[in-house]
Amino acid sequence: MTDGAAAAVPWLPAVATGVGSMPGESAAEAARIVTGELPDFVHLPELPARGPGSDMIGRTGGLLAGVSSAFGLETTPAGWRFAAAQSVGRPMRRASSFLNEDLDALEDACAAYAGPVKVQVAGPWTLAASIELRTGERALRDSGATWDIAEALCEAIGAHVAEVARRVPHACAIVVQVDEPALPAVLEGRIGTASGLSSYRAVDGQEAERVLRTVLAIDTSGAIPVVSGVHCCGADVPLDLLRTSGARFVSLDMTPLGESRALDEGLGRAWEAGVGILAGCVPALGVGPLGDRGASAPLRAVLHRLGLEDPRWLAQVAVTPACGMAGASPDWVRTALAACTAVGRVVRQDESDPGEGHDDAG
Repeated sequence: MTDGAAAAVPWLPAVATGVGSMPGESAAEAARIVTGELPDFVHLPELPARGPGSDMIGRTGGLLAGVSSAFGLETTPAGWRFAAAQSVGRPMRRASSFLNEDLDALEDACAAYAGPVKVQVAGPWTLAASIELRTGERALRDSGATWDIAEALCEAIGAHVAEVARRVPHACAIVVQVDEPALPAVLEGRIGTASGLSSYRAVDGQEAERVLRTVLAIDTSGAIPVVSGVHCCGADVPLDLLRTSGARFVSLDMTPLGESRALDEGLGRAWEAGVGILAGCVPALGVGPLGDRGASAPLRAVLHRLGLEDPRWLAQVAVTPACGMAGASPDWVRTALAACTAVGRVVRQDESDPGEGHDDAG
C-alpha cells in the first residue's frame, strides 16, 4: 500500500497516550502521572479500584443518568441493572462524585496544557451486554433498549465533552474513545442469557454499525474540535465495521499482531481511509525488562507488511499500552507509559539506534 488519505487527527505522529484505567484510588496522583509521562496527549484516568461507580459501566451509567433518571443504574451481585425508581439513586450519585473528582484533578494538572485530551466511555453494545433489565435479562435482548441506550449515550457524551472543554480550556481537541470490549462477542452471539443455558442472538453487522454510528455522531459544532473513535481489544476486532460506522480512530492491542496477519487487511483499509490508529504496543501488566525496539516490534512489523513505513503514515498513529492498566503496579504504569514514548521515538526514527543494550529486551 502506497497511497492514502492524510489523517485528520489532532495528535502528533506516534505520540504516546493511555488507554483509560489505572491502578490506585488517588485522582490527583493519577493526573500527575498522566501529565508527567504523557505531556503531549493526556487522557482522563479511570480508577476502578475505588469501587462501584468508578468502573467502566458504572461511570458511563452516571453520565446516562445525567441525561435522564430513566437510565439510572443500581448494583446487583452480578454487576449493574436499570433501577426501578425513576430517580438518581446513591450508586449514580457516587459515580458522578468520582467523575467530578477525576475532572477536578485533571483540571488542576492541565492548567497550561494545550494538546488533545482523551476521555473514555463504555460503548452501546458493551453497555447493552452488561446491564440487566428489571427482568434479569441483559438489555441486549431488547433491540429497543439498545437503541435507547445509544441515543442517550450520544447526548451524554456531548455534555461530558462540553464539561471537559470547560475544565481544560486550552486543549486543542477532545478525543472521545468509545470502549467496546464486548462487541466481538455480541456479533458472534457469545453473550449468555440469565439462565446460563443459552446465548443471545448474534447481532447483525449492519445493525451494530447503525447503533455505533448513532453514538459516534457527536455534535462537533462547538468551539473545540471533537474526534470520536472506538477501542476494542482482542484478536477479533471488527475493523471494517468500526471504519464504516464513522469511527475517526480505532484503538487496539498490537502485541499479538507482530506475528499474526489476521487483521492486516482491515488495518490497511482503515489506514488508507485516514482512520487514526491507537496502537497498543506495550503490555498492560508488568512482564519484566522492556526494550525500546522490542516494544516497538509489533507496530514496526505491521507497518512493514502493509508497506506503510514512510513517515507520513505515522501522522495517524498514537502509541498506547495494550489495554487498560487497572491491574498493573504503579511502578509498571510509569515504565509502560515511558515505553510508549520510546516506541514513538523508534518508529519515527528520532534515534538512529536505541543502543545495543536495548535491543530485544523483554
